Amino acid sequence: MSHRSIDPARLLGRIAELGAIGRDAEGMLVRLAASDSEKLGRDRFVSWLEEAGLEVAVDRIGNIFGIWNGAGGKEKPIMIGSHIDTVINAGIYDGCYGVLAGLEVIQTLKSEGFEPRHPIVVAAFTNEEGVRYAPDMMGSLVYSGGLDVTAALETVGTDGTVLGDELARIGYAGTHAPGFMTPHAYVELHIEQGPVLEREGVPVGAVEDLQGISWQKVTIDGDANHAGTTPISMRRDAGYAAARVITFLRDRAKASNTPTVATVGCIAFEPNAINVIPSRATFTVDLRDPDEDRLKEEENALAAFLELLSAEEGVGVSVERLARFEPVKFDQSIVHLIEAAARDRGLACKRMTSGAGHDAQMIARIAPGAMIFVPSRGGISHNPKEFTADTELVAGANILLDVICGLATGELPR
Repeated sequence: MSHRSIDPARLLGRIAELGAIGRDAEGMLVRLAASDSEKLGRDRFVSWLEEAGLEVAVDRIGNIFGIWNGAGGKEKPIMIGSHIDTVINAGIYDGCYGVLAGLEVIQTLKSEGFEPRHPIVVAAFTNEEGVRYAPDMMGSLVYSGGLDVTAALETVGTDGTVLGDELARIGYAGTHAPGFMTPHAYVELHIEQGPVLEREGVPVGAVEDLQGISWQKVTIDGDANHAGTTPISMRRDAGYAAARVITFLRDRAKASNTPTVATVGCIAFEPNAINVIPSRATFTVDLRDPDEDRLKEEENALAAFLELLSAEEGVGVSVERLARFEPVKFDQSIVHLIEAAARDRGLACKRMTSGAGHDAQMIARIAPGAMIFVPSRGGISHNPKEFTADTELVAGANILLDVICGLATGELPR
């Protein structure tokens, strides 16, 4: 018995076309949220929505929705979503694949005369990456009620711009209130951004949970002094104290038999001179774990170590919380549907935890949801080397097609 199938050429062509939008003079893909280059990507996406005959809606935080009411009438919609903003020097698949596959699913079903019991909506959420404006996953966080829209629009970016002003400037300050549609269900298709599926030779991941995330900024204050004349025993060296924190986090995570990970991704010294002992070190700490109690334990362990460090090194320590998201458990019925869709197409499927944050974790606050992963070569992402084979991209989109059909009809049709 034959299965429905998306149009591979259309999907892959759009991925390539969107991936060419936002290249700088050096050829790097840079489509930061609400920038001129992201406007070009948004415009192209909206043109595809209109070509597909979908109703286009934009909310106040700039989230874009392509709505197919079908025969669903006033029922809650089934939402497919992700994002099209990128990091600096990005690959072409992160986020974009899920958005374009969602559009492809709708177009495929429309062309076949499929009649869903619910409207089907594809969403492109604003500022998922959080590179220009913090926090990341902002559009979906606002949409789900986790952040006030006015506060979000007043966010000042790394370049001094204000998000609300920039959305208005590029023509995407919408009028709909965030959350104007409450999904019946939400599904996000994404590249894994990790090495597990490729390493195990599994083409499909059914994501059943997502790690909690704790972001903190730590500032350590010591004394600047001459690098040659100040004895080691008499130093209040903020740089050395920062190094102790980094090694503490690494050693603790490495010694643990849990999936906890810890990363110091940003660091700066003052006065940042080769022959001056640092008087200040400022750095970020990213802690992640799929279990809330373990994540709290790691936060408490860091706090205790910083207190000890302050006493032992004679330095001042202050901590600012930048972001905190609890782990997410996805809807088991949708996870089962993903597994059934893969099995029905003769594809192996692995239940997984997502190590990265996604819009799905925010929308899970207001609707049942889950994610589908496809392999990432070498586990590489946020990098121009990011790659997923065409056959894997098409397979993932067809799994999404089957899952959406199942959600829209209450069964898993062929």
